[in-house]
Amino acid sequence: MEVGEISVDGVSRRFRIHAREARTLKDLVVQRGRSHATDVWALRDVSAEIGTGEAVGLIGRNGSGKTTLLRVVAGIIKPTAGRVRSEGRVGSLLELGAGFHLDFTGRENVFLNGAIQGLRRADIKARFDEIVAFAELESAIDRPVRTYSSGMTMRLGFAIAAFLDADILLLDEVFAVGDEAFQRKCFGRIFAFKEQGGTIVFVSHDASAVERLCERSVFLDGGRVAFD
Repeated sequence: MEVGEISVDGVSRRFRIHAREARTLKDLVVQRGRSHATDVWALRDVSAEIGTGEAVGLIGRNGSGKTTLLRVVAGIIKPTAGRVRSEGRVGSLLELGAGFHLDFTGRENVFLNGAIQGLRRADIKARFDEIVAFAELESAIDRPVRTYSSGMTMRLGFAIAAFLDADILLLDEVFAVGDEAFQRKCFGRIFAFKEQGGTIVFVSHDASAVERLCERSVFLDGGRVAFD
């Protein structure tokens, strides 16, 4: 595989849901023989090949499996069946504040996230000022993230994902929070990443955003690929 390629081959993902969680010994005794687990298939036999430099939108109704597929590609969860392969460093912004330690400062979280992505401290330090400036958090970067608003958290998360030399960028509803000016900045940064040959997988319910960014979309329905 070339750097930036993603291969999803026959991927299925099952979640086992229990009707009620037993919290005490009494609950376990009372529920014995009465609690039945239900299998929920979020993905069923999903296959897709994404080439280097492609921008692909994942679209579909709520519960169709878009975010689950993104998490499988990111390596956050493993498929129940099938195989996912990706080549290169993956940057992801899958949910607001994901991967942040709320008691750490913004500065500490930048270095933590960079280390998780496999970057050396010197590489993170070289990009640090650019990340903070893009997120517009110069005055708050040394405050604990738990004191940030949702918009501030989103801006920092996006800046980290976008500036730490990823080959593949996974984005889930990144424009749901933030003012119009920052959304334009995000689009500008994503387009720059795309023009440099980066691969993008983008989940959004905003059809116009998908149309502007992506050449291709994969429509998921009930955990299956209905149209590519």
